Amino acid sequence: MSPSQTPSLTSSDPTGHAPVPDQDRPDAGPAASDERSGQAPGRVALGVAYRGQGYHGWQSQPDGNTVQDKLERALAAFVGLPDGAIVTTMCAGRTDAGVHALNQVVHFDAPVARDEFSWVRGTNRFLPDDIAVQWAQAVPADFHARNGARGRRYAYLLRQSPVRPAIEAGLCGWVFRPLDLDVMREAARALIGEHDFSSFRSSMCQALTPVKDVRSIEIAQLGDYWRFDFEANAFLHHMIRNLVGSLVYVGAGREDPDWIGTLMKSRDRRLAAPTFSAAGLYLSAVEYDPAFGLPMFRPLPPTAYRLPPT
Repeated sequence: MSPSQTPSLTSSDPTGHAPVPDQDRPDAGPAASDERSGQAPGRVALGVAYRGQGYHGWQSQPDGNTVQDKLERALAAFVGLPDGAIVTTMCAGRTDAGVHALNQVVHFDAPVARDEFSWVRGTNRFLPDDIAVQWAQAVPADFHARNGARGRRYAYLLRQSPVRPAIEAGLCGWVFRPLDLDVMREAARALIGEHDFSSFRSSMCQALTPVKDVRSIEIAQLGDYWRFDFEANAFLHHMIRNLVGSLVYVGAGREDPDWIGTLMKSRDRRLAAPTFSAAGLYLSAVEYDPAFGLPMFRPLPPTAYRLPPT
């Protein structure tokens, strides 16, 4: 929607939320919105950011306290579906409890037509403060957020400090031993390329194969913060947290850099370091065919050592 097409703001919210255009109001009704937009309902992709520490992961659970549950109920409320109804979504990557996202991509088949701007503003009215839709875009009916992803990028933020974090609690991992950048970078080279990552795979992993193509690993430090950026075609369950744990073992001097290569060859999860905390892990970007024209929010550069935006 261009600036000249921005709808007039006719309502205000005494709670302090920004005014909402008429077509974003649930009482506008599906029929009224469809007539104004002139669009037929179709498949829509969303980019969603969230802080994960308050939720039991992405995937829907009976208790309803997951990011997917919150998003599906918000979408249903926005389009005026009956209480208890949901709008079913599919995500690019099912994040675990405590894991965050800067640009989780989801798709859903819209029950009614709405402008892209309205999907963002309207859905966000029904979401908690720590979950927010960042963008919305109509996509072809064959677009699939998970199966169509060509690559995924995660960042892990780590605080090095003699005592545990307080202000950043839940938003970064923690290590109290000093780390050596050069030896961790040396060790990470063994992980680049297509390999069997069974040594870094959770016993609960449901992936059909442990073979993944890791395209890049970047490690950098500024002050007390470390940032690890991983890019691959896909990742196994707990794979990044297990990799970070083993790289930290090397960086702290508990193992030599060539230990990582030995672990890879062993294909034995029991020989690797313990799984690192979920708190510092962020899904930062998902790659698709450029023909879809979806926003690609890249992670912060490795030299930007503030907490990722939430």
